[in-house]
Amino acid sequence: MIAFFRHFLRAAAIAPLVWGLASAASAQAPYPNRNITLVLPFAAGSGTDTTTRLIGKEVGTALGVSMVIDNKAGANGSIAASYVARSPADGYTLFVTTNTTHSANPYLLKNMTYDPMKDFTPIARTGDLPFMLVIHPDVPANSVAELIALAKKDPGKYSYASGSSSAIVSGATFARLAGIDLLHVPYKSSPPALTDVIAGRVSMMFIDVPTGLPHVNAKALKALAVTTKRKSALLPHLPTMDETVKGFDITSWQGWLGPANMPKDMVTKLNAEIRKVIERPDIKNQLAERGMEAFSGTPEEFEAFLKEQLVLWEKLIADAGIEKQ
Repeated sequence: MIAFFRHFLRAAAIAPLVWGLASAASAQAPYPNRNITLVLPFAAGSGTDTTTRLIGKEVGTALGVSMVIDNKAGANGSIAASYVARSPADGYTLFVTTNTTHSANPYLLKNMTYDPMKDFTPIARTGDLPFMLVIHPDVPANSVAELIALAKKDPGKYSYASGSSSAIVSGATFARLAGIDLLHVPYKSSPPALTDVIAGRVSMMFIDVPTGLPHVNAKALKALAVTTKRKSALLPHLPTMDETVKGFDITSWQGWLGPANMPKDMVTKLNAEIRKVIERPDIKNQLAERGMEAFSGTPEEFEAFLKEQLVLWEKLIADAGIEKQ
């Protein structure tokens, strides 16, 4: 019995040392050594979701791990942004987002639960997701000019859905610049908003190309214009909003971030692999088919871009006359 207790006490004394060595070894293992979670602020089926699944799979393969998609839609992306901002900066919880959370929300929401710059580490920009104006086929218009004429003839009759900040700001900007009265119908995310436009319950919507294009091709929706001031290489046949509504120019971007204070070596490694994937011709083509103009750059370039976008979206929202909610 005495020998048993001596053995037990010796084992108990050694256990913390063994666990400590194991933890240290795990901490020193090359990054990454387990699956990485990509948190998205939008629902499955959105443009950000479909493009991230493609990019994430390839980056994960290059790193030898799986990229697990975690869709946390709601509150204009604030739920997802706050979750990542409060996650450990160990490189295993990352945020793939757009201008909704990191350019527009500071000027749309009264109660911000995160700081878009201080609470995050920029990793890489992955490209732009052009938006387009789509309408239900029963709306008797085949151009932006015809749609404006209809709205002026029947003020308040036509409505627009929104499932993101880009859609909110685009709709309000359109109404202001065109001098028309439109009813705003907000949704938690883009897919359910688009469902109601397809069903004819809402007249129109500004939607990202990856989400909306399949329905346009299926003749379930009519596309009238892209929101960028220059024509989209992905949709060269579509006119720009600016051709009819002067001054209209709204672009949605996409990028990867981590919680604040991520180790530089992790950021550098992730950035390098993301850029390799983005620059592959086959991936560029697949993303283009999904409606994304893919390109990237350094973390420092992405950080500077984020700061510029905050200034731009502050003006867009102020000019559109949108008050914080």
